[in-house]
Amino acid sequence: MPPTEQATLAGRTVFRVGYGAMQLERLSGDRPAAVALLRHALELGVDHLDTAQFYGNGFVNDVIREVRTGALIATKVGADPDPGAPTPLRLAQKPEELRASVEDNLRALGVDSIPLVNLRRAERLPGVLAEGDQRVDLDDQLEVMTQLRAEGKIGAIGLSAVTPETLRRALPAGIACVQNAYSLVSRDDEEMLELCLAEGIAWVPFFPLGGAFPGLPKVTDEPPVQKAAQELGRTPAQVGLAWLLHRAPNVHLIPGTASAEHLEANLAVAEIELDDEALAELGAIPTRPMDLSLR
Repeated sequence: MPPTEQATLAGRTVFRVGYGAMQLERLSGDRPAAVALLRHALELGVDHLDTAQFYGNGFVNDVIREVRTGALIATKVGADPDPGAPTPLRLAQKPEELRASVEDNLRALGVDSIPLVNLRRAERLPGVLAEGDQRVDLDDQLEVMTQLRAEGKIGAIGLSAVTPETLRRALPAGIACVQNAYSLVSRDDEEMLELCLAEGIAWVPFFPLGGAFPGLPKVTDEPPVQKAAQELGRTPAQVGLAWLLHRAPNVHLIPGTASAEHLEANLAVAEIELDDEALAELGAIPTRPMDLSLR
């Protein structure tokens, strides 16, 4: 059977396929096009937007502010914009930096409270790892995050780029979701997914199709994925995303795109039914680690 279309995230029932707004920065030279694409997503039923202040150095949040959406907005802290750097962000893991990042997001989005804020701990690959004074104790970070929640500036707390041990330590603080890299070809986080499922925590994978960078495995390259796509009359990317929705009922997707056509294809994955034979063939694909650092 096809997966359920809705599930709970940060206390709200939302469509399980949201929109990762990072790709809007590709339209920074054509703001009306970015606004039009976001409005189109909302018209198609998207009610969960994933963003960050470092996406386009504030451009993406500014577009979201203009559209004035009623969708559940999830942003992230733990890194801030660093324009001109090879990787245009810098870690900002200290408690005072986390608070400042939340305030920056509030101003940019033009809201008094953000429904969901993910603390990106930078302790898991792929991505920049925390080093030196940016290696901050989890309890110190959760203290400021829970204070921000008590002040009403954020509605719920999520975690990103963390281990199962970190999630277990954080559970008493009340965790709404976890964002880690996870896909059909990179399933090292099965323990984390199962822990989230047991604890009623949403699982929001990034890099849902694998290799966003050279050298990482790609879901769309796998013969069983291509076979299933041909049989279903879908694209390999749609099959890879549909597999995630079938994997567990707490999975939420945030695929991003700067194309209206691609956006519509992403949202259509909620309608895809994968039978037991297809799921078995896809599940037999070997998993490989996401072990590249973006230093």
